[in-house]
Amino acid sequence: MPVKFAVPKGSIEEQTFNMIEQAWWSVKGRGRTYRVKIPDPDIQIKILRPQEIPTYVQEGMYDVGITGKDWIRETNANVITLLDLEYGYVRLVIAIPKTYRYNSLSELIEDYARTNKTLKISTEYLNIVSSYIINNESYKRYYGSKMPLLITPWWRGGENQNVQILLSFGATEAKPPEDCDAIVDITETGTTLEQNNLKAIESILESTAVLIANKISLNDKTKKEKIYDILTLLKGVVEGRKKLHIFVNVKEENLDALLKTLPALKRPTISRLSEDGWYGVNTVISKDEFVKIVPILRSLAQGLVIHEPRLILPLEEIVQNNKV
Repeated sequence: MPVKFAVPKGSIEEQTFNMIEQAWWSVKGRGRTYRVKIPDPDIQIKILRPQEIPTYVQEGMYDVGITGKDWIRETNANVITLLDLEYGYVRLVIAIPKTYRYNSLSELIEDYARTNKTLKISTEYLNIVSSYIINNESYKRYYGSKMPLLITPWWRGGENQNVQILLSFGATEAKPPEDCDAIVDITETGTTLEQNNLKAIESILESTAVLIANKISLNDKTKKEKIYDILTLLKGVVEGRKKLHIFVNVKEENLDALLKTLPALKRPTISRLSEDGWYGVNTVISKDEFVKIVPILRSLAQGLVIHEPRLILPLEEIVQNNKV
């Protein structure tokens, strides 16, 4: 039975498919259908909204999925996080119009409570925001343990009419000041907030894209193996993006000095060249280390060639840690 793999539509869709293409070399049907194909008949991929994916994976409708940490927390999904994919970085922030004088959620709550005004907050993250607000010290001082009023088109929850959290279906940054007093929304660079004359006054959480799995699927021997194939390839992309594969020629008299200072993923590969007294050295290093070793390479070596590896597969690590 194939492993069902849910991938996100929307803001991180492009980055997700770039990663999948780097791992599996090709994707068919992208842009024309919600069901795309990769060169593995045992994996079925479907594109879904990232908000849905944690719940669908939890319920076993999909065995694995890619979504944001923010949506796992919002849905409180009981899933296993296998890998941080290290893209799709955003912050979930509280933002208000620039004309407002408040600099924190506490100041906002206190002023509205003292003047007996109803505070309205628009967001897609009802659970995260309500939990965050009721743990605010100013909120506790004025309203105790009362739950803020949650408002959606289908139901209402909570009891505190003075602080209302309204479900947003998008374009949240356009809501203040006419429809609400503050928003809670994700931001990457702050540009959208700036364009809508908003300012962030508090950060609630940070989020990136992650690979998640259904707990029951990981107890199925056949599915588990295929899920670990997915994990291995995606981890290979994550690691490959951080590394450089370098090839360099060095005289025999400089070989030991070069090896003492040259970082490596494991140990460098050394081979004799056709010309006596020369060796070829190739190794994988962190991109962060490359600039540091350029002076050493200039002084000791010749013929530097650099490649960005497509994948660095952590095979032994996956085997050793084959437990969840």
